Amino acid sequence: MKIAIFTDTFYPDINGVAQTIKKFTNYLEGQHISFKVFAPNPVSNEYVSDHIHRLKSRPFFLYPECRLAFPNFIQVKSEIEQFSPDLIHVATPFTVGLCGVYFAKKFNIPIVGSYHTDFNDYLHFYDLEFLSNPLWKYMKWFHSPFKKLFVPSIDTLEKLKNRGFRNLEIFPRGVDCQLYHPNYQKEVVFNQYGISKKFLLTYVGRLAPEKDLKTLMKIANSLPPELNNQVHWLIAGDGPLLEELQMAALPNMTFTGYLKGVGLAEVYSATDLFIFPSPTETFGNVVLEALASGTPVIGANAGGVKHIISNGITGHLCEPGNPKDFVDRIVQLFGNDHYRNQMSLNARKYALTQRWDQIFDNLLNHYSAVIEEPSKKIYA
Repeated sequence: MKIAIFTDTFYPDINGVAQTIKKFTNYLEGQHISFKVFAPNPVSNEYVSDHIHRLKSRPFFLYPECRLAFPNFIQVKSEIEQFSPDLIHVATPFTVGLCGVYFAKKFNIPIVGSYHTDFNDYLHFYDLEFLSNPLWKYMKWFHSPFKKLFVPSIDTLEKLKNRGFRNLEIFPRGVDCQLYHPNYQKEVVFNQYGISKKFLLTYVGRLAPEKDLKTLMKIANSLPPELNNQVHWLIAGDGPLLEELQMAALPNMTFTGYLKGVGLAEVYSATDLFIFPSPTETFGNVVLEALASGTPVIGANAGGVKHIISNGITGHLCEPGNPKDFVDRIVQLFGNDHYRNQMSLNARKYALTQRWDQIFDNLLNHYSAVIEEPSKKIYA
């Protein structure tokens, strides 16, 4: 089996899409399955591989840390002809994804896709709701040729099904429980960030409007004074709201910038409660990473997150955009050590069942089924 993957974001980009695809390509290498990734050239050249065809790109004005690629169709055509893939997987609906759709049609190669981001949910946070109808029309047109469209959660599947999308399959996410675990030394994190408080609350993610960080700041400002005096906040991530958030930050709030690897895993492990108000997640990788670290999560009862958190067992689900609901749960858990510790054990136990190898094995089975289907000529 030979697989060509077209994506507008890939390692070393720091986002859920890039991380998921990198995990998958690592798995493919381990299984000795041939693949070729077509992706924009990154800001840094820290990761070079014969398996990747990099495309010229420029920073995207809405997401400067993401890049808009300008594929050279002659070069891509040559690569496709030389590689001769059995299947094309398109991961994103932008210029690289369009390139993948074009060549799948041109060479009559079976095509599948994955739906990682619900951009329609973002529109509200950018005052762009008027674009909803044309966006849905484009997304439905873009995904219509796919033999299978893999979605990360039941919530996303139901949403797309209601919009008339076809050939939907659940493609959840796993977590590396060897990297993310509860056994790091808490003192390392506390010393590194100069934390002297009793409790640590953490947010990890992009610092952007769609993460509803206004609610996060309201939560931080609404904690009872006696609890607030015992709490320190770590905000891990970067994005367009960084300066605004720093200006509004409380004295007990530290911004770490982007974290990854052991540095990120140590922070999760040292955290008492992970706070995640984002209502726009199709899955929520950071939620699963926190649970793997034995850290209960208080998250928004929306999107994919509501299918990861078992309410009252591994964390709590709160009404999106309701700071009081989040605060009440924080107060409840910090007032009951036994309950919080049991949640921590439950969180780790659940995360251990979310294995990448099983998820990718299932994805390959879907690939095989698509490849074995009788082909029908599709004209580009």
